[in-house]
Amino acid sequence: MEEMKKRHHNSTFISAKMEMTFSLRRKEIVDEEPLVADVLTQWPALFLEEQVYLEFYRITGVPLKDTFFSSLDEYAPKIIKLYRSRSGAFGEDLKSLLDKLDQKTTNVVLHRKTTALQGLPVFMRENTNSLFKSCLDTDVEDSNLRGTQMGILSVIEDDGATADTVNGNVRCFSVIIEEHIVVDDLPDLPTTLALLFGLIYALNLKYPDELKYTFETLQKVFMHLDTNLSARVLSFRNKMLRM
Repeated sequence: MEEMKKRHHNSTFISAKMEMTFSLRRKEIVDEEPLVADVLTQWPALFLEEQVYLEFYRITGVPLKDTFFSSLDEYAPKIIKLYRSRSGAFGEDLKSLLDKLDQKTTNVVLHRKTTALQGLPVFMRENTNSLFKSCLDTDVEDSNLRGTQMGILSVIEDDGATADTVNGNVRCFSVIIEEHIVVDDLPDLPTTLALLFGLIYALNLKYPDELKYTFETLQKVFMHLDTNLSARVLSFRNKMLRM
């Protein structure tokens, strides 16, 4: 798309073109199952933040941004209470997240939401390291992407910190799919996770087996897209709502 080559995009023009080509794009993605790298080349506008939200709505009829953040606003305090009540059952991983949250003195509401989301794979007893990754801003190289089929990369300022430090200042977040950074320079983890979820639908991808309960929670508890919950996700939802 020629418009994408311009420094300043005409969002109205892009949205109109993306709407016009939706059926063609959807058929191509569903029938041909192209690599994400090929979709990036063929449909670069699909990876703009606004277009991820619009594409998700075209597919599901559900507003991704409004629904996700409304649920996060409602559920985050309850989820944190649930984590605190059960932290002893999940080893150091959940305790470390809560300790990190307790150290925050600014933007506490955002950090609470971030911790609620970071803790989901831990609470679901899944591999949190396969979803949440970090690196220094002086070391954003292919080695940090290798083997990552789907994840979120936190880019931390190299001011003497380490990539896994509790106190490192995160400069930005990126979405990784099939070892490629497909969206970058994002301001916070909740926005990044919402965009990753939206791109799963836009690209017709399957949830990773090692994170299936985490993404099921996002789909069915946060986004209300299905009422048929697995036993594990149903248990989480019921415990969380009682907090």
